[in-house]
Amino acid sequence: MTSLLLRLFGEEAANSLRAPFNLGNKQTLQTLFTNSNIEDVTIITKVGTARFASINDWMFTDIKGWVLADMIDDDQYALLLQEAEKVLRPFLTPNGRVAFDSPAHIVTTVKHEFI
Repeated sequence: MTSLLLRLFGEEAANSLRAPFNLGNKQTLQTLFTNSNIEDVTIITKVGTARFASINDWMFTDIKGWVLADMIDDDQYALLLQEAEKVLRPFLTPNGRVAFDSPAHIVTTVKHEFI
């Protein structure tokens, strides 16, 4: 998706969608906590599945319903839909729905009481 945005609309649009997922590197995330003097940190990765009824629904959610709503105008959105139908076809299931892995890191720690 970000590659498609980069190709059609440039780095700013692609980075806007990357931003919510910029803690994808587990070691980078661990370093943030270590540098903040937070101890006893456990990070586990769970892989879920993102699902959408169609490529159009996926595009609407990511573009019109989220971070790019004010950046992509109606003509650009129409172009994106046209290109997405071709480029994102590998994410279609046999029933025409969209499914892809969506991993998340879950961070836990314990707050110690200091006296």
